[in-house]
Amino acid sequence: MFTRILGTGSYLPEQIRSNADLERMVDTSDEWIMTRTGISERRIAAPDETASSMGAIAAKRALEAANVDPSEIDLVICATTSAQYAFPSCACEISGLLGISDCPAFDLAAACSGFSYGYALAHSMILSGQAKKVLIVAADLMSRACEPNDRTTIILFGDGASACVLGESETEGTIAVHMSADAKYGPLLKMAYPKRGVDTSNDSWLYMKGNDVFKHAVTVLANLVTKTLEKGNMQASDLDFLVPHQANLRIIAATAKKLNLDMSQVIVTLDKQGNTSAPSVGLALDEGIRTGRIKRGDVLLLESFGGGFTWGSALIRY
Repeated sequence: MFTRILGTGSYLPEQIRSNADLERMVDTSDEWIMTRTGISERRIAAPDETASSMGAIAAKRALEAANVDPSEIDLVICATTSAQYAFPSCACEISGLLGISDCPAFDLAAACSGFSYGYALAHSMILSGQAKKVLIVAADLMSRACEPNDRTTIILFGDGASACVLGESETEGTIAVHMSADAKYGPLLKMAYPKRGVDTSNDSWLYMKGNDVFKHAVTVLANLVTKTLEKGNMQASDLDFLVPHQANLRIIAATAKKLNLDMSQVIVTLDKQGNTSAPSVGLALDEGIRTGRIKRGDVLLLESFGGGFTWGSALIRY
């Protein structure tokens, strides 16, 4: 038995926050942001939008692309760190919005590695016989996690959702998956839950020590892509596309260089979406598929790195 992607979907809010907008909000400039990150725009959720409402739209589009009825789904996994409630979970809310019932659903917290973790878990659940079709959703509203005057974080993050239907297959689709984490780096990138009954104005915003995170991300991702290719018994030259987490263009370029890939073989959405955290890889994957760049039979490497630190990957033949 194997697993393969049956369909993908995504959702981005309508509101655009440009670098020009940020120039009016904090002490920064378009040149400074572009030089250091490669980001020109990011999407911002409307006040009435939530991780579950965005995730449900992305999930519906993935189901439609897969030609799968919601009743056929055996498991719903939602990767998020910005759900509206601790419970019911975002996954349960999405299930309800899609009319899915009598089906296990739970959230997964791996920050920016959420989609990769969700994919690896869905893959293992299918191979173990626990499910035949799994709906993987990733949804985050990281713009609300940034302190409004913190120019180190507010320039980076945007909102969105992505989804993927993974199913049983008689031919190999998923070649290899990999997940890992190292808690000792946790203090470099963290976000506390608000504490009830006390002033949380100074301790519940997203915190990132950018330069240190950057250095570790480059090192970890270089090792990650090597391990994943080894697990799949493949070489970098076998890849058609790299589908990376969209955090920083310099990190993406460094990973592509490690693989000896031309940037034309890299799916980049960072410039127009910013860092959406968990949905990032799925958003890039869906754009690559819907624009026709990624075609059936192409070999893809999905990889991500996030708070925790966590990191994960999937080597797949689409």
